[in-house]
Parts: sequence; C-alpha cells; structure tokens
Amino acid sequence: MAARCQLLVGMGGVGKTQLAADYARRAWQLRQIDLLVWITAATRQAVIDAYAKAGADVQGADTADPHRGATEFLAWLEAKPGVAPCRWLIVLDDVADPGDLTGLWPPASPYGRTLVTTRRRDAALSRHGRALAVGVFTPDDATAYLAEVLAGAGRHEPPAQLAALSDDLGYLPLALSQAAAYLTDSDLDCVTYRRMLADRISRLPDLLPEYHTLPDEQGATVAAAFSLSIERADRLRPAGLAQSMLQIASMLDPNGIPQDVLTSEPARIHLARSRAVPGTRNGDTPAVTEDEAVGALRALHRLSLIDHTPSTPHQAVRVHQLIQRAVREPLLHEQLGHCARTAADSLIATWPDVEGDMDLAQAMRANASSLANYAGEALYRPAAHPVLHRAGTSLADSGQKTATRDYYQHLATTTQRLLGADHRDTLAARSELASWQGRAGDPSGAAAAFELLLADRLRILGPDHPDTMTSRQELTWWRGEAGDPAAAVTAFEELLADRLHVLGPDHPDTLTTRHNLAWWRGVAGDAAGAAAGFEQLSADRLRIQGPDHSDTLHARRNLAWWRGTAGDAAGAVAGFEELLADQLRVLGADHRDTLDTRRNLAWWRREAGDPAAAMAAFERLLADRLRLLGPDHPRTLDTRRELAWCRAATAGATEALAAFEELLTEQLRVLGADHRDTLDTRYHIAWRRGMAGDAAGAVAAFEELLADRLSALGADHHDTLDTRGRLAWWRGTAGDAAGAVAGFEELLADQLRLLGADHIDTLNTRREIAVCRGDAGDAAGTVASLEELLTDQLRVLGADHSNVLDTRRYLAWWRGMAGDAAGAAADFAELVVVELRVLGADHAETLDTRHDLAWWRGRAGDAAGAVAAFEELLPDRLRVMGADHPDTLRARHDLAWWRGRAGDVAGAVADLEELLPDQLRVLGADHRHTLGTRRDLSWWRDMGEEHSTSR
Repeated sequence: MAARCQLLVGMGGVGKTQLAADYARRAWQLRQIDLLVWITAATRQAVIDAYAKAGADVQGADTADPHRGATEFLAWLEAKPGVAPCRWLIVLDDVADPGDLTGLWPPASPYGRTLVTTRRRDAALSRHGRALAVGVFTPDDATAYLAEVLAGAGRHEPPAQLAALSDDLGYLPLALSQAAAYLTDSDLDCVTYRRMLADRISRLPDLLPEYHTLPDEQGATVAAAFSLSIERADRLRPAGLAQSMLQIASMLDPNGIPQDVLTSEPARIHLARSRAVPGTRNGDTPAVTEDEAVGALRALHRLSLIDHTPSTPHQAVRVHQLIQRAVREPLLHEQLGHCARTAADSLIATWPDVEGDMDLAQAMRANASSLANYAGEALYRPAAHPVLHRAGTSLADSGQKTATRDYYQHLATTTQRLLGADHRDTLAARSELASWQGRAGDPSGAAAAFELLLADRLRILGPDHPDTMTSRQELTWWRGEAGDPAAAVTAFEELLADRLHVLGPDHPDTLTTRHNLAWWRGVAGDAAGAAAGFEQLSADRLRIQGPDHSDTLHARRNLAWWRGTAGDAAGAVAGFEELLADQLRVLGADHRDTLDTRRNLAWWRREAGDPAAAMAAFERLLADRLRLLGPDHPRTLDTRRELAWCRAATAGATEALAAFEELLTEQLRVLGADHRDTLDTRYHIAWRRGMAGDAAGAVAAFEELLADRLSALGADHHDTLDTRGRLAWWRGTAGDAAGAVAGFEELLADQLRLLGADHIDTLNTRREIAVCRGDAGDAAGTVASLEELLTDQLRVLGADHSNVLDTRRYLAWWRGMAGDAAGAAADFAELVVVELRVLGADHAETLDTRHDLAWWRGRAGDAAGAVAAFEELLPDRLRVMGADHPDTLRARHDLAWWRGRAGDVAGAVADLEELLPDQLRVLGADHRHTLGTRRDLSWWRDMGEEHSTSR
C-alpha cells in the first residue's frame, strides 16, 4: 500500500475482512513484514487487550495492566535511531466506533502500515488515512464467482440463471458465498432456489447456511451482519431513530428514495413512535423535526447501511435490497402493515399535484412500485391506499398509455381478489382500466368494458348514484370514439336530462355532461353548435366556479377550438391568446395546460394564414417540451409532428417529408408500430410523399396504412375512414379517376350509415366524388354536384365555414373547366372578397384564390389583367411564404406564361429562364413543375423565333 494508513469502508457483507486478510496473508508470505497484528476492533477494550498481548509477545511486557501494556506497545512501534527497524502491519478489523481508537492509533512510521476495516464513514476516521470504498461485485464478477464456487463442488448451472441469482442477491459477496454453500448443501438447482428466494413466505435465514456451517470461515450470517450495524446506528445521535427510519426505507425503492419522502410528516410521526415511553399518550411524545430525520439518515450513512447523497434529491437515499429484506422480515404482520402504510402516506404527502419534473415523477413511481411489491396486502386493508391510484395517474401523465392500461389491469385484478368484485375500489380500478383501454387505441373494447361496469354499478349502487352516471358518461364517450358520434350526442342528451333532474343545473357533474355534449356535437359535424354550447357553458362555469377554475379555463379552450373549426380561425387565435394570458397567471408557464394552449394557439395561427409565426411558436414550444418532458414524451413527439406540418406550409413538401420520416423512427422506438400517433405520422408521410410529386408512392403508403388501421382500430373508426378517403384521393391524382370514384362512393355509403348525411366528413366525401368525376371528364356533372353540395353545406355549416369556402373554390374552378371561364373568374372574384374578410389577406387560401382569379381572368380573354393580377400577387407570396415555396415558384411560372400570352414573348422567356434554376435547386430535375417549366420555356422560345422570322 502506498499510504501508511488505509481504511476499507463499506456495508456489511461486501468482503472488507476478506480483502484485509488476503492482503495480510500475501504480505506475510512475501516476507514484506516482520510483525503482523490482527485485531477484531469491535470495542475499545478489545483493541487495548490486543495491543497489550502483542506487547507481551514481542517485548515480554507484563499483561497485568493492559492499558500500560498497550501504551508501551504503541511506543515500541515507533521508529528509533540506532535500532534495527521492524516492518509491521496492524489490521484493525471491523472498527465499530471511531471514538474507540482515540489515543490508540498506531504511530506514523516509515516501516509500519495500518489497515482498518469499518462500516463507519465518519470524518474522524478519514483524518487518519485514505478511505477506500468497498462495494458489491460487478454483475460479471458476481456471476463468475458463483460459477467458480459451484464448479468446485461439481455443480454446473446455466450462466443466465447464475446472473439472475446474482441480481436477486444484489451482487453482495457475503450473500453470494452463503447462497452457493446453501445450493451445494441442499442440492437445489438455481431455478428452485430463486423461486424460494422470491417467495415472501421464505425468510432470509432459512435460505442461507446455518451459523455453524458458514463458508470461508465467515463469522456471521447476512442478517446478523446487518443487525449489528443497525444496533450501532440506533445509538448514534439522534438516538433511537435510525432503526425506525430504516424500516420506512426498507419498503421503498432500493435504487433511490427522495429525501423529502423520508423527512415528511408521516415519516416523522413514525419516527416519534420509537421515542414513545410505554404508557404515555401520543401527544406527550416529543415530535421529530426534519433536522432530526436527516440526522437519522446520516447515522445510517455513517454505518454504511444506506448511501445518503443530498446533492441528488430525487435519489438521495439508496439501500441494498438485502438490508431491506433483513429489516422487513423480523417485523410482525401488524408492524409490517404500519410501515407500509407510513411509506405510502409519505409518498402521497410529497408527490407533486402537477408533475413538472419528470425525473422526480419517475422516482416517485419507482418507489410506489417497490412499496406495492414489498407491502403485499397491507396497502389494500381496509381499502386500497390512495398511493396506488396516484401511481397510475402519474404513469398516465407521463404519456405511457399502454403501460397505464396494464397498470390498471393489475390493480383491478388485485382489488377484485383481495376486496371482492363489488367493492368500490374494484369498480374504480375497472373504470380506469376501461378508460385507458380506450386511450391505448381500443375504443370499442373500452365501450364494451364500460357497458359491463355500468350493469354492475346499476345493480350495486342504483341508477342515480354519481358513479353510475359517470359510467354512463364514459360508455357514451367511448361509443363516440368507436365511430358513432351521432349516438354519443343522443346519449349525452339523455344523460343531461337525468343529471338535471337528480343534481340540478349548477352541479359540477351536470356541467361536465354539458361539456361532453357540446364536444360530441362538434365531432358529429355541428361545429357551430359545439361553439355555441361551449360559449354558454363558459358563461355558467364563470358564474359558478369563477374565472380561474380549471374547468372554466378548459371550457374556454374548447370554445376557442370549435370557433376555429366552425370557420373562424381568427376568432380561435384571439380566444387562445386571451386564455394563454390567464393560464400563465393562474397556472404558470410550465403547466401542462399552458403548454397545450400554446400548441393550440400556434395551430390556429397556421390555420389563420400565418404559417411562419406558427412555426416559430412550435419551435419555442418544442424547446420547452424537451426541457420539461424529455425527447421521448408523447407530447414532445406531437410537437415535432406539428412543427413538421408547419414546415410543409413554409418550406415545401420535401423538407416536411424528411421531418416526418425522422419523427417516425423515434415513434417506432418509443411508442411502437401500432400506436395511434405512429399511425398518424405514417399518414402524414404518405400525404407528403404525394405532395412531393410521388402520387404512386402516396397510394402505396396509404394502402399499407389502411391495412394496419383496419387491424388496430377496426373498419368503422374515424381514422380508418379518413385513410380510405386519402387513399381514394391519391388514386385519382395518380391517374386512376375511376378507382378514386369507386373508393369514394364506397366510403360515402359507410359514412352515411355511421355519421349521417349532414356530417362534415360525409359532405367532404360528396365533394371529392364530384371532383373525381370532373377529373374523369364530366366537368358539367361536377358543377351540378358541387352546386347541390354547396346548398347543403350552407344549411349545415354556414356561409363562412372553411369547408364552404373550399367548395366555392372547387365550383368556380370546375365552372371554368366546363367552358365558362368568365363565370369562373366572377366566382373567384366574389370568393376573394369573402376570404379577405374571414381569413385575412395573408392566409394561404386567400392567396390561392387570388392566384386562381388571375388565371381565369387570362382564360376569359384578359391576358393583360392576368399579368397585372400575378404581378400584385407575387410580392405577397414572397413576403408570406418565401422565395423557395412551391406556391411562390408557381406564381412566377404563371406570371411568365400570361406575360407571353399578353404578347411579351421575350419577357416570358426571360422569366422562365430565371425560374428554371430555382426549381432545379428547390424541387429537383424530375419534379412535374420543373418539367413543365422546361417544356414551356422551349415552347415560348419557339414562339419567339417564329415571331422573329415572320417579321
């Protein structure tokens, strides 16, 4: 050893004594020392007696006075001039108390060395030498050790089982040694032994050798080694608290317990009980302060029973799993139950209501999981402890839908087994299970589960019980999610009548039912009705619950959303801006609802025609999501998807496609192939593939997606129907007009059956059929169909709805394609006026309509008017969308075309020559717009040559 005094520090069982013995043996065998003194330093007197005996052996000193003999021996160890040196090694094994060595430390000498083994980590020890931490084996070393020991006894076990057993024993050398001896003596195989080890009925002493048959000349069993340290820790200040603190820690996660949990009020009440004098009242017991609770942790740390690192508050306390087991097993059933409930109360007392810190949330869930495993039935008597549901809520907040569903499946099974099928906690767990079954992607299964639950609650609680009505509400919701929104509206109307009768108009549950009714009216196609419902609900929530209540804020959020969906994108932006200001004041910048509102505001800014502002907002939101939630949280991934969508509006389909493909890789890793968000991203990839010019690739991608959505969601799910519509659309774009019409007509039949004639999706499909017929050559039939559709849309949606504006745009176009160019120009001119009022001058659709108006003016014979209109449009395209956006490039192309048609052939050629390099750079050589420009440039060059020749 380089240092003259070294300390081997670690918990009991890590092999400190064996390491010291091995070092001493080697030093003696190699003749590196002349004197070896081994002292079991459990007490001060033991050290004095050993020194005195060593003095008698080497000096012939009188042992009648041990103190004097010890002093003389220590003096003899000092180097003296003119005296032949003696090379010595003093081993002080298992020092129990640093104070025991006061005045008894071997002297510093160039010829002597001191080796100390101890479980203590006091600063008083480290002042005398360099401390070396001795920990457990590494996994590989532990497995190799077991294999070697068992092989020496003629035993050979599968390496995977040895690795698993090593993990079961926490890689503790003492436990591994004794387990190997037990396996050999009892002739058990590893699988059987691990099963016994996991069995709560089997106790640790029964799974290790008896005291008199310990291997390697070991002096104590695992449990005994720990119990000695616990007794010593309990004597340290604050006296009498360490053991009780370790009892709580033994119920929690060995890999890290937040310090606040162990210093919480429930934990301190438990510690105070250990101070109580028998016969005194609880109120007479001195309270334990937070400082004293921390002191108990430090006492345990000093004895190496725990690792206490306050600098990592979420995992401040770590404790070996075998120490935990050695502490739990001696507890009586009642004591174990009390410790478990204390640990559960401590978790609840410190678990944040709003989880902004994902690392802390994960630590709390890990501790709740360990507690549930160790506590057994204690957390279910007399009822399920709230920590069981809080752990599920936290898992849900983390975005892990499938894991949350599985958690509640386990909870429902356990509550039914322990509490009975009709217990309220069993029914509550079944309700959560059904809900998360739906959220994990199985709405039909959720509806079926709620149907069974409703029958049981009707039988047990009656029709008017709040839980029964809640089950009706959930059943209705998931039936809507399963593809029947019209039925959901009807059922919510019936439920609302019952809640008004039983609870009255101002009860929170009545208001919740009104909320759900308004929502499903919107989903069923009545966006204006939904907005009206939320407007009334917001006013009532404001009156009853106040402006800052979460339900009031939630109603305002949905009011803004449905206003936008009803066609008032600017109104949605204004509503979300006002809501965001209030949420920042009430909830703070990092609250989940505040972040969601920022997402919605960015979304509607894009819909209102400001994609650049929307993209900037999504970029800022993504940075905050990454900071608060991490890269793998579903909401972070959602924001990345929406950012990619915005990029499509500002930078083009190719860049958006790359962003979506990168996102898909992460979603497949984090969420899995069948997750709804993963399927949504595949939808966007298929769409953007088509928008990038690969219509055939879009068809193939939508065909693959449709098969997976049918498998995951069923034929009648909204997403499945939507995918069928997109597949039909891209078939038409790829040149298969007949196939597109057939696909849309089959879809329309199903939408009429599931959604009804007035649903917005049904109306949209009618428009797609009309357009496909025009693509197939029946322009006049398309005009007639669109005129009929427009009448229905005006009745259902109103004149300013975005879908109505879309239909007017299609009608104007196909009127021109049917031969009425002047009529098309007139229609587009009227539409521009409406869009300027409803959408604003910079909205993408307003700019598109101005583009179409310019084009049809030219087709109607006013080429100069077309040039003037395109010259006015192009600066606005450049300002709003940028120079490289496909729509900006298209405007430059069409301006060049109509410049030529107006007689300026040279200007047309110059414009197209300037445009072509930009298209090659942005779109690529094979893009249809690039090919079109090359074709047109050649044509106008030829026209210029003919004009020159004719002159």
